Amino acid sequence: MLRYTLMRLGVFAGCLVVVWGLVYSGVVPRGLGDSNIMWVLLLSLVISAPISFVVLRKERDRASVHVVERVDRMKANLEANKSQEDATIDEATRTQGQTQTS
Repeated sequence: MLRYTLMRLGVFAGCLVVVWGLVYSGVVPRGLGDSNIMWVLLLSLVISAPISFVVLRKERDRASVHVVERVDRMKANLEANKSQEDATIDEATRTQGQTQTS
């Protein structure tokens, strides 16, 4: 997951550098007044999203499989803890019932 995140940030950083160069060379219009930084960031984000979607497809699928495995493992652990807790409660109830009838 960390690898995918870093690759995604790399694609964004590359787009940011390219857009920054295009804006300051005059190919792409500058933002209004002091909004130039926001314009460059927004344009970089809009450009990097579809590039990441296409280029990082395999890495995103790997990260997705990893996340699903972790969720399944956590669900199994939670279910095991729940059944262990239920067994403890049943045993305590049984012991308490035997103590009261004696």
